[in-house]
Amino acid sequence: MNVDETPLPGIGVRKEITTASGRRIGIVSQRDGQTELIVSRHDDPDAAMASIPLTVDEAATLGNLLGAPRLVAQLNDEHRDLPGVNTRQFLIETGSRFDGLTLGDTEMRTKTGVSLVAIIRAGTVSPSPNPDFGLLGGDLLVAVGTTKGLDAAAGILQQG
Repeated sequence: MNVDETPLPGIGVRKEITTASGRRIGIVSQRDGQTELIVSRHDDPDAAMASIPLTVDEAATLGNLLGAPRLVAQLNDEHRDLPGVNTRQFLIETGSRFDGLTLGDTEMRTKTGVSLVAIIRAGTVSPSPNPDFGLLGGDLLVAVGTTKGLDAAAGILQQG
């Protein structure tokens, strides 16, 4: 897939893709660090139909949400022949009990038997995180385990 990158003098850079349906979507990374999600008009790529300002946390979380399905699909594919093994993703909410704590603080492996195989932060994958990995709001945890274990892991992250 091609990413069209357009310098915006005095503003920053616009990066867009054209979807299979012909829609143009992308981001504007401004020089001051701000990010905007944009949807350009079909007939005029320089005119935005929608422009949504995103905070740093929102941009990172959106990047994680968009990137994680590929990783989860790959893991599901690899575990397809292993009955009872499932893959699920969990979002660490900003301000949640575990925002700022370590992975070990969740006691997820001990209490549920679930293995965290990766943490996605701002589009970057950290494979096989160890217990002292610091969690931040917006992190997306990719876990492998039984349905029962994954449900219990979700409960831990939601309720502490």
